[in-house]
Amino acid sequence: MTNDAPPSGTATLSLQWQMLAGFAIGLTLGLAVYVAAPDAHWVDIVTGYVTGPIGQVFLRLLFMLVIPLLVSALIVGVAEMGEMRSLRRVGLRTLAYTLVVSGIAVAISLVVVNLLKPGAGVDPTQAQAMLDNAGQGAQAILARGGETPKGLDALLAIVPDNIVKAMAANDILAVMMFALFFGIGLVLVRTEQTKLLFSAMEELFEVTMRLMGLVIRLAPLAIACFMFNLAAQFGWELLVRLSAYVGVVLLALGLQLFGVYSLLIGLVARRSPLRFFGSVQEAAMMAFATASSNATLPTAIRVAEEKLHLPRRIARFVLTIGATANQNGTAMFEGITVIFLAQFFGIDLSLTQQLMVMLVCILGGVGTAGVPAGSLPVVAMILGMVGVPPEGIGLVLGVDRFLDMCRTTLNVTGDLVAATVIAAGEADGRQAA
Repeated sequence: MTNDAPPSGTATLSLQWQMLAGFAIGLTLGLAVYVAAPDAHWVDIVTGYVTGPIGQVFLRLLFMLVIPLLVSALIVGVAEMGEMRSLRRVGLRTLAYTLVVSGIAVAISLVVVNLLKPGAGVDPTQAQAMLDNAGQGAQAILARGGETPKGLDALLAIVPDNIVKAMAANDILAVMMFALFFGIGLVLVRTEQTKLLFSAMEELFEVTMRLMGLVIRLAPLAIACFMFNLAAQFGWELLVRLSAYVGVVLLALGLQLFGVYSLLIGLVARRSPLRFFGSVQEAAMMAFATASSNATLPTAIRVAEEKLHLPRRIARFVLTIGATANQNGTAMFEGITVIFLAQFFGIDLSLTQQLMVMLVCILGGVGTAGVPAGSLPVVAMILGMVGVPPEGIGLVLGVDRFLDMCRTTLNVTGDLVAATVIAAGEADGRQAA
């Protein structure tokens, strides 16, 4: 089948600049509307019936294609390993990488949030007013969190009893488990018929990627709508009110992104960090715009194969797993948010309790939906676990969209770093052999 992916160079650069222009235009118009007509009724009409639906249609188109893309990419990635030994080696390296780098992210989060104590700088009167205003949204998140399986039930839910039901419920972990087992089956059964089945999975992947490419052309318009809604409804007021909290989250994310990831790329993968970040900027921009690791998956796969020149079996396997399991940004955000709210409510968490919170955040990040605001129910659950009022999540609802965009950028970039590091390890292993 011919390669119908968007060509590199001018076309890709053009799309990136279009997305950046959409971001700037939407933000500028939104701030202008917020300043000139903050309470105008027509603003609600525009955001509710024009810009809001346009953005939602874009996300729905992407999510519509995520399941077939994820299933076909993971099945093909596993089957292309060729043998169980190769699959086991790459799988174990991916797991080890995730645990080590997540541990580093946890350490950075703990140090930053305890040194700067963002919860101590919030005006209680303003915070209470914000909490009251966000009460309905907080209750909706708490209700959604109550529907999420916990403990042993959550572990059992990873293995689906009905794959069609799991796909309909958008249960990504369960779908990934099915795809993983299906790919293993293709490795174990080598017949002419399974070769045809493997070819069909490859074609499904190619068709889905082509459709994703068509949808992504709408990204500049969707980004403009997202930023217009955010700026027109909230302006910079919420960012200013919660500036200490927002600043701490951004500082921690920045240290992980430009510090830890640069060291991994330079020392472990032996590549230039500057070239790496230049190569992945399209995926990073898409992650920032959509606030969804799943929606960014096709762009990340294309960047890994065309810009980073990674082996496709490594790229597809690591990136599809990482879109759900390797979420450093989500774990850091959740941990900092819990400790921030504990500081605000005057609840002193011991170092042991904070480490427990961070451990739960890492584990919770594995099952967190790769969709906008997917981590908020996990935060609500952890708050209740450590004795912090879960309703406190309402304090951060206003700035969550912006922070979601930032942590998703870290998540997607981290997945590409993981794929690069693991691919380098595979190359070294083959040379040593």
